[in-house]
Amino acid sequence: MIRCHSSLPSAPPLVHQRPHLSASALTRRSLLLSAATASASANSLAALSLPLPPPDITITDRVFMDFSVCPNYFRPDRTLSDDLSTLCSGEEAGSAPIGRVVLGLYGRHVPLTVSNFKTMCTDHNASSYKYTLVNKIFPGQYFLAGRQGRRDKGEVGPLPDLERNTDTVNSKAFELKHSRAGVVSLCLSENDDDEKIKMDTNYRNVEFLITTGPGPCPHLDNRNIVFGTVLEGLDVVTSIASIPTYMPSERIRQFNDLAELLGDERAQNARAMWNRPLKTVFISDCGELKVSNPTLSPTLP
Repeated sequence: MIRCHSSLPSAPPLVHQRPHLSASALTRRSLLLSAATASASANSLAALSLPLPPPDITITDRVFMDFSVCPNYFRPDRTLSDDLSTLCSGEEAGSAPIGRVVLGLYGRHVPLTVSNFKTMCTDHNASSYKYTLVNKIFPGQYFLAGRQGRRDKGEVGPLPDLERNTDTVNSKAFELKHSRAGVVSLCLSENDDDEKIKMDTNYRNVEFLITTGPGPCPHLDNRNIVFGTVLEGLDVVTSIASIPTYMPSERIRQFNDLAELLGDERAQNARAMWNRPLKTVFISDCGELKVSNPTLSPTLP
């Protein structure tokens, strides 16, 4: 038997080969990758090592506030049209001045907050701070002023012309701390305006607080906007802080907590009276102080 052998050669195995790259191409690519990696690493290290710039607390504006005590605000013969301007102004009213406080404002740090505050101090109409009450005093911490509501009750009137304050949604506006006495801050967490007023589409928050010391108020940090400091009259701030306030007994406070737990709306209404000063402390005058070099900051207290 004759066996036939195929004379056709077997096919070579398939081998996937990468295209040949020259030494110059490899060197160029390696250098580019190395440079990019080194640049990214350097930027990351720089970002970690360099601290963020501190807030600009240059004092751009100065305003004053005169505080007084009125003995006639709750007299029995007052009429519905009477307010602080009619009951407590003039020599015949017998108001006793407490003193003047000069505030330096950080216009570069929170420009809209400062602009609105200046407007409230300089426009002497029904919407200004003039002839409005210091509505609450928290001994050893701060006092509140600028609450909105009825003018005949010593509160700030409607505010139709103020610009909407977008500082309240800027995280950088909350960087400054309530670290000492004499810090001026826009009330956000501590605001006690009526809920009906806050629901108004034209609502503008203008209630402010001034820390009275002697220590810091860390519970106010990151929740309220610091926009200024007391330059003169820290003794006046201390005098206001020493005025006695209404504080319920521990038993009443416990009943109030229980009523709030049960959903009784009267609990919140009753709590609104807590920390009210037992004397009528009000802003008898306010305005802007013009200086030749407003950015020159004096030594702070």
